[in-house]
Amino acid sequence: MTARWAWPALLVSSVLEAVWANALSASDGFTRPLPTVVFVVATALSTVGLAYAMRHIPTGTAYAVWTSVGTVLTVGYSVAIGAEALSWLKALFLAAIVACVVGLKRLDGGRDDGARPAGPAPSL
Repeated sequence: MTARWAWPALLVSSVLEAVWANALSASDGFTRPLPTVVFVVATALSTVGLAYAMRHIPTGTAYAVWTSVGTVLTVGYSVAIGAEALSWLKALFLAAIVACVVGLKRLDGGRDDGARPAGPAPSL
């Protein structure tokens, strides 16, 4: 894959993050087999997609988008199934998260060349 697919891969990975978060909740502490399997598979695929995206998107931006989109979708799903209430304040804060993600994407808009950020590679 090329750098062109980094953002779509990141967004798919974010959706999978919401899937694994909800599957984790549904697994009831890993005592229910199907949600547990969904959790393991979605976690692996989500992490692989995030890792791919981080090859072309700065780490801080990629991780912030991954967690933020996953958060909004997780809350949205919880509201949709009636497990969580939606107040106007919660909706406002979720909209602010989405606005921040859009802002991060706009700031990264000129970096579709696949180049890594300038500076030394981080050491672990």
